[in-house]
Amino acid sequence: MKVYTKGSEGKTCTMPKHLSFINSVLQTGTFFVVAMEAIAVAIGQGVSNPIPAAALRPLIRTDAPVIALSHVTLFDGSGAPSQHDQTIIVDHGRIASVGPSDTTIIPQGAQLLNERDKTVLPGLVGMHEHMFYISVGGGPNHLILGTEQAESAPRLYLAAGITTARTTGAIEPAADLAIKAAIDNGMQSGPDLDVTGPYLDGQETFLIQNQIMNGAQDIRETVDYWSKRGVTSFKAYMFIQPADLKAAIEQAHARRIKVTGHLCSVGFTEAINMGIDNLEHGLIVDSEFDPHKKPGVCPSKSSESVQALLVLDVHGQQIQRLIKSMISHHVALTSTLATYENFDADEPALDTLRQTQTTLSGLSWADFLKLKTLLGKRTRAGETNSVMALLHKEMEFEREFVRQGGLLIAGCDPTGLGGVIAGFGDEREMELLVQAGFSPSEAVAIFSSHGAQYLGRQNEIGTVVLGKRADLVLLNGDFEHDVSAIRRPEIVFKKGVGWDSAKLQASVAGLAGQR
Repeated sequence: MKVYTKGSEGKTCTMPKHLSFINSVLQTGTFFVVAMEAIAVAIGQGVSNPIPAAALRPLIRTDAPVIALSHVTLFDGSGAPSQHDQTIIVDHGRIASVGPSDTTIIPQGAQLLNERDKTVLPGLVGMHEHMFYISVGGGPNHLILGTEQAESAPRLYLAAGITTARTTGAIEPAADLAIKAAIDNGMQSGPDLDVTGPYLDGQETFLIQNQIMNGAQDIRETVDYWSKRGVTSFKAYMFIQPADLKAAIEQAHARRIKVTGHLCSVGFTEAINMGIDNLEHGLIVDSEFDPHKKPGVCPSKSSESVQALLVLDVHGQQIQRLIKSMISHHVALTSTLATYENFDADEPALDTLRQTQTTLSGLSWADFLKLKTLLGKRTRAGETNSVMALLHKEMEFEREFVRQGGLLIAGCDPTGLGGVIAGFGDEREMELLVQAGFSPSEAVAIFSSHGAQYLGRQNEIGTVVLGKRADLVLLNGDFEHDVSAIRRPEIVFKKGVGWDSAKLQASVAGLAGQR
């Protein structure tokens, strides 16, 4: 691979060699791989990248071996200010050169894409994503039922610029692993998946597919079983008991994998002292400040508990102690502002949700409307709608956490009422990070290099620099001055292959929520 820069000789970057094999037909409950196609193995200077199956070829805008993206504004993912009029050379899936357009030589034979007035970001690293969609009241005893989205979710994530995703909790981990294999083998389009094992929950669980833990031995067996099969992390859920959480952390760490948690029965500080690696959602779900909190019990949400959170001073002793404990124990925080915004009765307005309507199946859209309407009726009946106040408190908490040096990562968590959709929710999360007070450069870093750092993949992905994998997002607009440009991805490059964002979305229109 050559470095193409005027005034200097080309230097060779030695890249690791990769080898991929396909030896089985993959099958999940809702997605079937019914054809075997030859997979080309790229060995040498570039990135190992199997040829996509024939059915996926129409979704690709460009897969030229060498591509020059010229005259773009670049956010490199480091958090540094944007760089204007840049040219990026992609050579066999790697970034071969990044520099000013007037000093970068376009190599002979390269496909030139003049993208003036457009923006390039690093491929986004979504750190709270799911391969399922929830159906409220869809299971026995009105438990929430999750439906695996093997067809729609991977394409919607990739279309939005998510080139790497952690599935932060799985209802069907075997299916998630099969989807990952299908993507890796070129049979499905989607981000690289870091698959999290089944939810580790307690007796009061409200998601029918959650795995209810029954003591330390059950925890150890569960962690061992799924870690042997390829999951890269585990997620503790709301009703897990303290002893079970401690056992999960110990067993996962023995396997050299991490544990995150959406907690309630266990408060944040208690989990930090056990050695947890990551906490989801933030202050909004931390039960330790609830006046009715009892050990090992998830307290019911009440106006009193909400008020207790709202009156907390982010600069006061309690929150400062929590932040310092998280940072000193190297505990990351995942921002999921988009999913909580969706619980506000008035945000977003129903008449602005055309994108959600066209993406969801008719049945899922109808269910979402029912829930949104019910929420509005309750609010008008006098129930306190404190969602936005809590959201602003969380934004303040996240700013302070980052200011003090905490590792903030991000994802959309496509759950809640059902209005947060894979990919589209991540775009909204980016907007909300900027609304929270982060600069566009900081928001991009939170959604790229920070996630790569947490996953231990910062040498391969997360920033747009020489030698790294060519995971890039080309936005049709000026993200620097209009953050809504994040909603206009045009081409998403993954390992140097440029996927057409609009075609990816169109290929699964009307399917989300069902498959």
